[in-house]
Amino acid sequence: MSHVITTHTQNFTRDVLESPVPVVVDFYATWCPPCRMLAPVLDGLAAEFGERVRFVKVNIDEEPQLAQAAQISSVPTLLIVQGGKVVDRVSGAQPASVLRPRISRLLPAGTRVSA
Repeated sequence: MSHVITTHTQNFTRDVLESPVPVVVDFYATWCPPCRMLAPVLDGLAAEFGERVRFVKVNIDEEPQLAQAAQISSVPTLLIVQGGKVVDRVSGAQPASVLRPRISRLLPAGTRVSA
């Protein structure tokens, strides 16, 4: 079972901007091969981080207004949001070894996930 949820325009504020924990937002498209490669990586990271980090997907074809507001010019693009603000942006399909430390640094020292 995936720990990654899909969000839409009507839920974006609640799911991402008002989240009490950091959020990794995956802007993707179903036709995008790198997006399909990234999906299992994000599923694995979501399982590792558990409830300390929220993982959310946004389909740019179904939610073009969210993609435009986030200035998404290519997919996949990950936005890492904390306290309602984008604190990091990652373009392209990256391995877990690259993403894990970028996400983990947002957590309190005693709760970080090590590489």
